[in-house]
Parts: sequence; C-alpha cells; structure tokens
Amino acid sequence: PLFAAGIISLLDENQTELKVFALKKLDNIVNEFWAEISEAIEKIPRLQVYYHLGSFEDSLTYALGASELFDVTVPSEYVETIIAKCIDHYTKLRRQEGAAVDARLEAIVDRMFQRCFEDGQFRQAVGIALETRRMDMFQKAIVAAEDVGAMLAYSSKVAMTLVQNRAFQDEVLRALVKLYRELDTPDYVNMCQCLIFLDDAQSVADVLLRLLEGSGSTLMAYQIAFDLYESATQQFLARVLQALRALAPSTNGDGARNTSGIRSEGAEEKSETSSSAAPVKMETADAAPAVPAQLSKLATILSGEVTIGLHLQFLIRSNHTDLLVLKQTKDAVRNSVCHTATVIANSLMHCGTTSDQFLRDNLEWLARATNWAKFTATASLGVIHKRRRTPFCSEANRSRQLLGKKDASFERRKKPSGWADISRGNGLRVVNALLLSRLKRSWKRFIVRHGGCLGVGLAAMSTHRQDVYEQLKFTLYQDDAVAGEAAGIAMGLVMLGSKESVPQSRIPLFYSTSLSSRVMLKKLPSAVPAVPKRPLCILSMIEGTLCVQDPLLRRSAMHALAMAYCGSGNNRAVRRLLHVAVSDVNDDVRRAAVEALGFILFRTPEQCPGVVSLLSESYNPNVRYGSAMALGISCAGTGNKEALSLLEPMTNDPVNYVRQGALVVLAVGHQMFRVWLRARQQHAALESCVVSDKHDDVMAKLGAILAQGILDAGGRNVTVALLSRTGHVNMAAVVGMLVFTQFWYWFPLAHFLSLALSPSCLVCLTGELRMPRLWVRSGAKPSTFAYPAPLEEKKEKEREKVTTAVLSITAKARRKEGRDLSSPEGMDLAESKPESKPEAKPRPEPNFELLSNPARVVKPQLKLLQMPEGSRYRPIKDITIGGIIMLADTKAEEAEELVEPVSAGGPTSENDEGDEPEPPEPFEYQDE
Repeated sequence: PLFAAGIISLLDENQTELKVFALKKLDNIVNEFWAEISEAIEKIPRLQVYYHLGSFEDSLTYALGASELFDVTVPSEYVETIIAKCIDHYTKLRRQEGAAVDARLEAIVDRMFQRCFEDGQFRQAVGIALETRRMDMFQKAIVAAEDVGAMLAYSSKVAMTLVQNRAFQDEVLRALVKLYRELDTPDYVNMCQCLIFLDDAQSVADVLLRLLEGSGSTLMAYQIAFDLYESATQQFLARVLQALRALAPSTNGDGARNTSGIRSEGAEEKSETSSSAAPVKMETADAAPAVPAQLSKLATILSGEVTIGLHLQFLIRSNHTDLLVLKQTKDAVRNSVCHTATVIANSLMHCGTTSDQFLRDNLEWLARATNWAKFTATASLGVIHKRRRTPFCSEANRSRQLLGKKDASFERRKKPSGWADISRGNGLRVVNALLLSRLKRSWKRFIVRHGGCLGVGLAAMSTHRQDVYEQLKFTLYQDDAVAGEAAGIAMGLVMLGSKESVPQSRIPLFYSTSLSSRVMLKKLPSAVPAVPKRPLCILSMIEGTLCVQDPLLRRSAMHALAMAYCGSGNNRAVRRLLHVAVSDVNDDVRRAAVEALGFILFRTPEQCPGVVSLLSESYNPNVRYGSAMALGISCAGTGNKEALSLLEPMTNDPVNYVRQGALVVLAVGHQMFRVWLRARQQHAALESCVVSDKHDDVMAKLGAILAQGILDAGGRNVTVALLSRTGHVNMAAVVGMLVFTQFWYWFPLAHFLSLALSPSCLVCLTGELRMPRLWVRSGAKPSTFAYPAPLEEKKEKEREKVTTAVLSITAKARRKEGRDLSSPEGMDLAESKPESKPEAKPRPEPNFELLSNPARVVKPQLKLLQMPEGSRYRPIKDITIGGIIMLADTKAEEAEELVEPVSAGGPTSENDEGDEPEPPEPFEYQDE
C-alpha cells in the first residue's frame, strides 16, 4: 500500500474481526509507515510505534503485555532491541537485593534461553545466564552442550576474567567444580584451578590425597602439583601442605600417625643441577604403603624445588646469547651511565643461565665500575644466577673476584641483594635469617641497609612475616633517605597480597605526611600491599590519597590502584586513571596514571592500544612515555601489531626519554617472535645505531642498551609473562614489572624485570620426575620459530693491487703489435679458465620439526605441537598448554633413556684460574 490511512480506518469498525485484520496488516507495514500510524497510537498501543518513537520503556511494557504474542524467534530489529532491553532490565533487577521481578519479564527471558538451546547457541546462553545470575540456566546450558568439556573450559574462562562481583564469582566457580567432578572422567586439573580462585586449600588437598590413594592416578596428582606451584601463592601452597600433613593416612610400626613423608617448609634445598635428575623410589603395588613416599615427592613439587631445577637445566642447556652484541656495545659506550646499562643488559641476557663469561672476559672493563655502579654490577650476579639456590654464598663471593678487592665497600654492601636475587620469592629461611641479621647489625651504614632491605624484601616476598615487616618499618622510621627508599619497596614486597595487613599498610602513608626526605617519600607507593582479589578494601584509602596536595602521594595512589585492579579490566578503575591522566597538574602523576592502564588491561591486551592511542599523541612527553610503557606492559610478549604500530613513531620522538621508553617497550613486544622477524631485525638494527652514534643522547642510549638485554633475555629463551599458563595473575611478575618502571629514578631497580621473565619451554617428565629422551613434533618449518642468527664480526677488506701505470707511447706500440695492454711485456700468458662446478641446489625445508626434550617452544608454536605416532609416552594433559607435562610410560618394562643433567656456570674464560685457594692456618716456624 501507498498509504496506511485506509487500514487505520478499519480500527473504527465495530466488528472485532475487522480490527484484528487491520492490526495484522499494520503490524506488517509499521516499519515503513510508522510516522503515519503514530497519529492513531491511542487506538493501537499493541504495535511497535513506541519503539520507532524511541520510547523503549513504553515499548517494553506493551511487549510484556502481549505475552505469548511477542515472538522472540522473529528475526527483526524490533525483536532484537526489545529482547536486549528486556535482558538489561531483568539483569538490573536481579542484581538488586530484594527487588521484585515481573513474572512476565522472567517469562520472556526464559523463552530467550529456550531459543538459545533450540538453536544450539550454548555459549550465548552461558553469557546471558552469567549476566542475569541464573545459575539454573548456567548449569543447564553446560550440561546440554554436545562438547561438555569445551563448554566447561569456556565457562571457567569467562567466570575468572569477566565476572566482577566476588561473591557471585565464587558461586559460579563452585558450580563449575561440581560439574567437573560429575564428569564421566573427572577433570581434576581444571577443578583445582577453580579451587585456587576460591582460595580453598583444604579441597585441593583432598583432591591430591584422593588421587595418590587411587590406582594409576599418581601422575595426575603430580601434574596438578606442578600447576599449583605455577598458579598459586606461597601462602596457598603452604596451607595445602599443612592440610596434606593433617590428612596423610600413613602410619608407622606402632600404629601412630606418620607424616614425615612431607618435608617441612624450611627444609634444606637440594642442588639445582641434581633436582631434575635425582632418582626417586618407584611406587609399590599397594596404594597405602606408597602414600608416604608419594607425599614426599608431592611436597617436593609443591615447594618449587623440582620446577626451579628443571627451568635452570633448560636455561643452561638452551643458552643462545650472542656475546658479540655485548662486545659491540661495550666498545661503543664511553660514560658511566651506558657502562651501568651494559652491565644490566648482560644480566638480563644471561638471566638464569648461570653464565658470567662476559664479565670474566672483560674484568678490566668491569673494574671501571665505582660506588653505586659497582653496587649495580654485584646485584647483576644475582640475576644471572637466579634461582640457583646452592651454593648461594659462593656465588656472592664470586663478585669479589670479578670486581676486585679495591674499593669493595659498595660490593660488600650489595651482597645481600645479590643473594636475594638468587632465591627471590622462595622464602628460604636460611637466606632470610642471614639477610635479616645483616640488616640488624648494619643500622649505622646506610648503604648496607639499602642493599639489605632490598634483599630481605626479595627473599621474603609475599611471606607476610611480621618480624621482617617490623624490622623494615624500623629502618623506614630512621629518616634516612637512602635506606628508607629501599625499605618502602621491601615493605610492599613482604606484605604482597595480604588482606589482613591492609590496616598496617596505612602506617607508612600516615607517616609520609611528616617526611622531610623527598627521595624516601617517592618510594612509599610500593609499601601498599597489592590485594588483587579484594580491591575494594583499599579503594577508600586510594581515593583519599588522590585528594592530597603532595604529587608524590598521588603518584603512589596510581601505583596502588594499578596493583589492586591488576588484570581485572575494571571499567571504574580505567575511567579514574584516564581522568587523572588528562587532568592532574603534575607530569609524574599523569605518567604513572597512564602506565597503570597497562597493568589493568594486560589480561585483554587487544584493548590497550585503543585506550591509549590518543594519549600516545599527547603534547605532554610524560604522557607519551607513559602510553609507551602501558603498551609494553599490557602487550608484553604478544607481538601485537597495533601496539607496535603505535610504538614505532615514538622511536623518532624529539624528546629523548620518550625514545628511551619506546625502545625498551619494543624489545618487550618483539621477544622471541620469529613471525615478525623483519620487525625484530629492524628494531635490533635501530638499537645498534643508537648505541654506536656518538652524537645521540645518553638517555636514548640507555634505553637502546636495556632493549638489547630484554630482546635476548635468558639466552633468548624467556619472555615477559604477567599471566600464568592457566590464566592466573602472576603477582611476582606484576610487582617486578612495576618496580622495573621505576628505573626512571634508580638504575639498579631495572634488575626487578627478571621477576617477570618466564621460560618458554616444554619439559616432559616421567613418574620419577626425570626427563626422558623423546621427540615432540612441531607442525611448522624449522625456520619459522628458530633462534635469530648470531651477528658476524666485520672482516677487514684485503687491499687491492694497484694497477700498473702504462705510458701512452708503450700503449701505442702494443696496439700496433696487437698485444693485450694488461699483460706484461715480453710474456705470453695462457689464460686458464677455472672449472665451473655445478651449484648444489638447496634442499627443500621440511614442513615440520622434531623438538628434543626439554624444548624451547614460543607461544604461537604451542598449538602446533603433538606427540609423534607410536610414541612410548602418553601425556597426562594436553601438551599444547606447554610448561611441565607428566608422561605415562606405556612400556614400563623396557629400560628408558634419560636426559643427562648439565653443570651450572656456563663456559669459562681461558684465563680463568678458578677460585683462589684458602690461605694456610697460622703457624710458628721453628729453626732447629
């Protein structure tokens, strides 16, 4: 029809049939003639006119009144919009406590769920169920799916990342635990991951003990223990061990309870080189007698001893550091700042590899370090020998050989921090006691206290020890700027993740209002413990700090906000940070606010470039620097192309410290991504150009040298990882990255980046916790994920022979005789043509690669891995996840070939004479 007036006139008829006919016709043409129909809206409130007028609330009201006549299956814009408004309104009512829900509204939502089930859109049903908090529909959508395991994995990922309300998240996770347990083959791995989020150590201990007592499930218990060490906090692991001791069913000969199979928390650790290869007694046929031995092995895994030893073996074995990069940088630098940067770059390149060859080969150059530069150089040894637990004292003493005995005061005072770097975050009591006693004895020497505070903070990180906290607080109250700076950082490290200690953490902030030292005040941000699972408990404190006049305390509030909401993607926190980034009058506060965006968004790195794209073009260089760091934090190790496109223009920024940040962040983004080889090569060439340019600024050179160390970190075998493989926030890595950003003020803090470095490896273990010789198939060409080619030294060009001058008279005479001008006079030379050999055609590159155990596997390569056909071993969990994988031996009766452990220390210099022998005991010489 051209007009709707004729149909509208039928509404004035008395016959009901005519009115129904008119309404149906108007319903079909309302999208085209809604303006004309709106003049008679009082006659036809049933139709979609309110929707076209923009009155969605009235349109929703009449849609609810239509009841079954409102068909949710019709594929129209009107139906989709009304359903969206209906779900939003229903969600709002469900989240309000005590709010009455209209039965008609709930009926429409139920029909929408039914539509999802009929169409097979179970993921959409899960999303709607989580939004509306309908646990009945949530469980129904998972159970009704064809692939229940995939739906459970999707649901757990959504629950852990997108659900903001903590109470409702706990309810969802407990429902997932129940569903995992009710599977035909219970998924204990993912069940325990949910229990970690629930902070339920007792249930985890029950699962582990049940697996140990079961037949053929011991390997699954070991696999879960490895995942627990990677994902859980030290406090959680300690509570799991305590619960296992209480539940251990073993008994001794007298029938008394025996839990000696589980090692105590402060037990002395084994050597790192033998931890992965030490033989362990095999399980016996009877489950009950084998439990103590199995519990002892399980406790060893939970303590981290096995994981640390395996990672150390992998890094030593796979070290591909290019020393020529460091040599060229060393030859190019000519000032103390670049000297310190080169030492830091060397420590990052060799992080965890135990190889100090570069330092031993350049002792004279290293001896140029004085005062605080020597302080930094000694601490770098702790990064090189990271997690090498024994003998940590001998590694600290090695610094005296490398740096010399002359002017060793700063070297001695940095030893505590170097020791802590070796055992950082593991809470070893022998290290803690040694460092704490050194800190107490040296209260008169501020340099010793500075290194001691950093060392204690690292060694006791996240242990919540009150004695350590009180000692650090005592150091802070001495009003010593140098020692107080380190004490502020160490207090935050010790109380990291504490919920109970939040009121105590306010003490430094109250004390900061009377501080006279600006140096100490600016480090108090780290004294606020991060509470990632309960951010609201310190939100009031943060909001109060944002209102103070002192810009240093406002900057501390930005860091506290970043730690409280790290990885959450919380919209409220993002809005608050963006407001401060564009409104605060202090450049340092604005820079810290932009950097904090990276910490909040690192779980969804694809969102960060869009958030900071405008800030990266700000007129304020501090904001541009902060946006570069935010991109590096959120997109670390991802190779995000959008982030790299924003960073590349910053390498030519007119402000030198912006170039510095861009160079460092580009190195973090390009780590081990052979897929972007050209971009990596261009970045490496840019770094080399900046370092070798004599006229470039020192700040830009500092960033380029640090970028070289980050690009090849850990022998080109590690990446910056703020999330574990299972999706949990790695708080040690997050804190390490936060403190690393403070190298802006204090160069030694760059060593904290080593906390965020995680090995990119695949390690396969047997039931004896030993590495068998096996191969894993990678479905990519070997060159796709190969190590970058090492640099080649430039060879001196040979001098070319000078052509003999020929006189014009001689040339004329030769031409008359028909002789060649180039041949010597009086000699007839026979030209000898070299035999041409056919060039060998290069062999075509295979489409796959066999990786030996342990293997370097980068993140994009994981999805291409599979066990070869006919393999003797069967993995307990999917190897595409990476990390440490337990293997079941299908041919246990045959002898197996194991990977031999390698010795720590790496290659040594030719001139290395080893450790100096001890002097003889005092004696008296008697002349007879």
